[in-house]
Amino acid sequence: MSRGFKLGVLAAAVMATAPAVQAFEAGDFILRAGVVHVAPDDSSDPLLVTGFGPLAGNRDLLAGTEVGVDANTQLGIRATYMFTNSFGLGILGATPFKHDIKGESSLAGAGKLGETKHLPPTITLQYFPMPSSSAFQPFVGVGVNYTTFFEEKTTDKLTGFVDSTANAAYGTPQGTVTSTKLDLDDSVGVAFEIGMDYMLSKNFGLNAAIWWADINTDATVSAFAGDTKVAEATTEVEIDPMVYMVGFTYKF
Repeated sequence: MSRGFKLGVLAAAVMATAPAVQAFEAGDFILRAGVVHVAPDDSSDPLLVTGFGPLAGNRDLLAGTEVGVDANTQLGIRATYMFTNSFGLGILGATPFKHDIKGESSLAGAGKLGETKHLPPTITLQYFPMPSSSAFQPFVGVGVNYTTFFEEKTTDKLTGFVDSTANAAYGTPQGTVTSTKLDLDDSVGVAFEIGMDYMLSKNFGLNAAIWWADINTDATVSAFAGDTKVAEATTEVEIDPMVYMVGFTYKF
């Protein structure tokens, strides 16, 4: 028996068995776990300050007072339910991301101004263009991201900046502003993804994916003199992160 004939028989045997081993088919549930890195492409409007109580009547746009958000890495979990051989419904979840909020532009020297945690559940309709028998399964998806923020905190640096700004602009005594509070609105926006799975066996494989999500939040910093609210600063922050994930795939 010639070597070429033997190789041909072997290749035919592999092709015959591949669909049973590698298939992504309707009804499959695909679970993925790995490391997720969120890298914001952030920008913000200048702070708009409104006065209350002793500062009532003051409303100023502070040019150059932008803020930014740093990156963070967490454990990610993704799941896909295949309702046809080519289309699936995907869900992205993760352990809570923690981000430092820092000064930008004229506030760049202020350093960390606050911090927050967020959860970014994302639902996408996914399309898998390869035949269901292929071990390599690239996909694209489009859907909706919902981001909820919690455990927002401010730093003494931010409180000191607000106090000194009130002193310089309105002549209030140093130490008038004794504390600050940060609130971030939840966000709903479109999300896009591209990724791939490579199945090493019938049930186990490797995966990688990239998302872009439209995440915008209205941030409000409230300033207090004791228990009295004396001012608030508002700004719209565009986070719009790129999200990267690598991990393992389990299909059942």
